Amino acid sequence: MRSFSYVAQDARGAQKKGIITAENEQEFLQKAKEKGLYVKDYRESDSSEAKSIYKFKTKELAFDCRQLAAMLTSGLTLVKAIDILTKEQEGEKARAIWQDVYENVQKGESFSSTLEMHAGSFPPFLISMVGAGESSGSLDIVMQRMSDHYAKENKLKNTIKSAMIYPIILLVLCVAVTILLFTFIMPTFIDMFESKEDMPFLTRVLSAISDFLRKRWYILVGIIAALVAGFIYAMKVPSFRLKFDRMLVKGPGFGPLITKIYTGRFSRTLSSLYSSGLPMVECLERASAILGNSYVDKKFEEVIDEVKQGEPLSAAITRTEIFEPMFCSVIYVGEEAGALDSILEKSSDYYEEESDAAVQRLVDLIQPVLIIFMGVIIGLVVMGIYPALYGSIGTIENE
Repeated sequence: MRSFSYVAQDARGAQKKGIITAENEQEFLQKAKEKGLYVKDYRESDSSEAKSIYKFKTKELAFDCRQLAAMLTSGLTLVKAIDILTKEQEGEKARAIWQDVYENVQKGESFSSTLEMHAGSFPPFLISMVGAGESSGSLDIVMQRMSDHYAKENKLKNTIKSAMIYPIILLVLCVAVTILLFTFIMPTFIDMFESKEDMPFLTRVLSAISDFLRKRWYILVGIIAALVAGFIYAMKVPSFRLKFDRMLVKGPGFGPLITKIYTGRFSRTLSSLYSSGLPMVECLERASAILGNSYVDKKFEEVIDEVKQGEPLSAAITRTEIFEPMFCSVIYVGEEAGALDSILEKSSDYYEEESDAAVQRLVDLIQPVLIIFMGVIIGLVVMGIYPALYGSIGTIENE
């Protein structure tokens, strides 16, 4: 994705500045047009400028939304609330962004359009929700929902990070043990053989691996670097990314667990959007985009088309074969009862708990694989050095 900074005018003639990410200039101009902007000047931001854009962390968004919700509920004006929030920011970059938001809102700009000027810093989901809150006159309620949303999002991220600590330590240990065995222990026992012809086949193979790691390790490092760079590049190719994202959802073992995590995030996001009064089509676009899965996005293009044609949401989602049947049934009940927003809100709590459990089960799948891998490596090395060890013991006994 490329970043384009622009200067434009909206329908009221007000000047707007901001950054829009797009694949090319045509897509950038199309996105600007959809936002109701007449672009007067634009340029592509270079990589250093794009990296310098400060992106608010989930934890920061939860705090900012909670503070705004509390101040708006207590009766403070939006301008005064943003002013106070600006002074509460710890980082200079975050304070500068909120200061700019404060100045623009003070001049009469809407809160959502001001956030849109900093689209690289604030997520599109938050901008959409703020716009919906302003339109419905319930900005305080929306900000409270956003606070809960990002607090739960941050909790899920922390759960994943905490759960991955042990597998990462185990992986590092596996790599360290493998390197130690092949570069220090194996050579000592290999030297006990008078010639390579005396070695068993397995020992010769392990000896070759040991020599390679000790003398040509840079080739292995180059191969790994090339594979990583190749994967990163391949993920930018739409066709490869689509197949990879499909594997995440449909893969055996981990696929159902990933699906539970997606269901929890989608349910909570759709609940927040729909209860704020946004049209269902926009709710589906925003809710599917937050998952960050191109396969899901492609499936939801079909869902959105079917909903536009009058198809019930439950039937359209069921045909995607992404979410589990119980979730589709929940949506069906909500549609029939005319209480989709409340039912989605209740189901999101359930699926968030399921998401936490799915993350733990996903990590539990990784741990035995790493332990088995380390056991196999150690077993092979022991089998390779055993003939030399046995021979040396025999020699000592004969003496």
